[in-house]
Amino acid sequence: MAKPAGSKPSPAKPVSLALQGGGAHGAFEWGVIDRLLEDGRIEIKAATGASAGAMNAVILAAGLLEGGPAAAREKLEAFWRAVNAVGGRNVFGDWGAWGEALTSAMTPDWLKATPGWQIAQSWAASFSPYDFNPLNLNPLHDVLEEHVNFAQLRARSPIALYVSATAVRSGKSRIFRTNELTGRHIMASACLPHLFQAVTIGDEAYWDGGYLANPALWPLFYDPTPADILIVNINPFVRDEVPRTAGAIVDRLNEITFNASLVSELRAIAFVQKLIEDGLLSEDAQGRYRHMLVHAVDAGRWLGALSMETKFDTEWSFLSSLRDRGREAADLWLETSLQHVGHRSSIDLRAEFL
Repeated sequence: MAKPAGSKPSPAKPVSLALQGGGAHGAFEWGVIDRLLEDGRIEIKAATGASAGAMNAVILAAGLLEGGPAAAREKLEAFWRAVNAVGGRNVFGDWGAWGEALTSAMTPDWLKATPGWQIAQSWAASFSPYDFNPLNLNPLHDVLEEHVNFAQLRARSPIALYVSATAVRSGKSRIFRTNELTGRHIMASACLPHLFQAVTIGDEAYWDGGYLANPALWPLFYDPTPADILIVNINPFVRDEVPRTAGAIVDRLNEITFNASLVSELRAIAFVQKLIEDGLLSEDAQGRYRHMLVHAVDAGRWLGALSMETKFDTEWSFLSSLRDRGREAADLWLETSLQHVGHRSSIDLRAEFL
């Protein structure tokens, strides 16, 4: 039904974004965010992320700080163009010449299936980043510093930020909040231990946040953030077939590993929801128990056919295609699920996780 002439537009619905990590596949998230900002019917009030998701979160916040949604869209594109410019093997992983070949998305599948290739891959993986990158060079840090004024972001970020990293010695998840973020914190969140040296912050060394929080949802339960969480997951939850090749097995194992923490948190949300809805638990003023509403843009339909190796592919044609897929996925979500924001979850957590 058309709105009466002169009627005011409905206010944007507040949400928190939850952004998974996944290397170059983070460009899919860029597309989702770009479309949501363009649409304007939701207002992003917080963002929690790991690895590439953390990068998208701080770039989004920096853009919003500089000039609102339009500036955020421009800054996200500028960031991903810079990622393309410095090259994938230097950004999302640098195994040297062997690693560049072994992670190339252009390598034919028939070659990857040969015993010689698999032996070479195992040999390359046996090297430590302390061996093949002793100077610990990572131009992504410079890219982030170029695109984000972290001092301004710490002081005046328009959205709450939560960046996860994994403490190497304690084995615990660490959440870095807005007022402490620097480029090193983002590097810590994106530190794959077989590719990069651990990032030391204070007296602790950190690896990729995705191992224990991909992304972290629990900070959103306790802080004054919107009750609606929009998850953008880029590691498919479900596969229709059992993998049989060595590469496919490793890919699926990585997907399961990097989804495990998110599945656990969603199961916890579903359990608390059930207790509240069944009258066995009450929401309280202290915010210890909140009835969180969960929504998801699931990349499985758009990224499911891509192998893990494409997470290292930063060719512009590939990144822009991921962006376009993200925009298409966001369009579908806006059409089917936006109406539920503020009212109920648009995914059935009980059916999926209990």
